[in-house]
Amino acid sequence: TGALHEGRYDHATALLPNGTVLTVGGTGFSGYLASAELYQPATGTWSNTSPMAAVRLMHTASLLPNGQVLVAGGLNASSQFEPGTEIYDPASRTWRPSGALAFPRYKHTATLLPNGKLLLAAGDGGLGPTASAELYDFATGTWSPTGALNTPRRDHAALLLPNGMVLVSGGF
Repeated sequence: TGALHEGRYDHATALLPNGTVLTVGGTGFSGYLASAELYQPATGTWSNTSPMAAVRLMHTASLLPNGQVLVAGGLNASSQFEPGTEIYDPASRTWRPSGALAFPRYKHTATLLPNGKLLLAAGDGGLGPTASAELYDFATGTWSPTGALNTPRRDHAALLLPNGMVLVSGGF
């Protein structure tokens, strides 16, 4: 298939409701990236879309129930935690800021729950792996702490189970 306009790693992707794929941030040949691209599976082509306000790497991109994408966490251009979050609107192809994380982190997971809230779990909070978790309420644009994991971890996997619980496995 076609190649990205800018090669990248430590980026995030989200499948949009119309079938296109949003790829955002990461690290490329030019350094840390705020850029975003859209992939059209029908044609195998990539196109640029508006960039995020903040450079991010090792973040998450999650499709919200309203069809928009929330980008959360990660590191910024100064290799500092990026506490703010941004929302991409596929209809207008623009970004807007959203609520700040309760606990800035990178190398975490994001899982959309059946109630429409987004769970950010674990990751690295600056002193190594963390067990903290928080919930995003897209109706209010706010984050709130929730129950911690039993074991601190980063670079792990998380999966929503059919019973509505989230399985978190592996990691460092």
